[in-house]
Amino acid sequence: MVCRLHKSLYGLKQASRTWFRRFSSAIQDIGFQQSRADYSLFTLVRGNSITMILLYVDDMIITGNDEQEIQNLKQFLNGCFRIKDLGLLKYFLGVEVARSKDGISICQRKYTLDILEEAGLLGVKPTKVPMEPELVLTTTGSDALKEPAQYR
Repeated sequence: MVCRLHKSLYGLKQASRTWFRRFSSAIQDIGFQQSRADYSLFTLVRGNSITMILLYVDDMIITGNDEQEIQNLKQFLNGCFRIKDLGLLKYFLGVEVARSKDGISICQRKYTLDILEEAGLLGVKPTKVPMEPELVLTTTGSDALKEPAQYR
């Protein structure tokens, strides 16, 4: 799900603060509690029903054990903000989510491949030790790397 904030400019530092403050206020007004351990996590417990929101900038995951509560929350958010429901969670912040009859599994395969591609290491052969097999290490100094940013 994606939400948009009105009356604040995207790209400015205060835009994310304004958005978060407005979002937090709106959902806390309907009973959600903000986690003390992770300020981007909000929970609502009503009887046996629990609904959770995890917010990152303007992307969020909504989950819970009561489908009607989730639908009510989406309607509320649509009334407060312009939202776009992207359906079941498939990818969020570098984590792929897959569902099967056995449950949910997560992995970071795509994120890992993106890092390898960025570093120019996508086509290299795997190795148990990340150095030349016959390399002899010494304590003498050497010239600084020409492009150290590549290795950070």
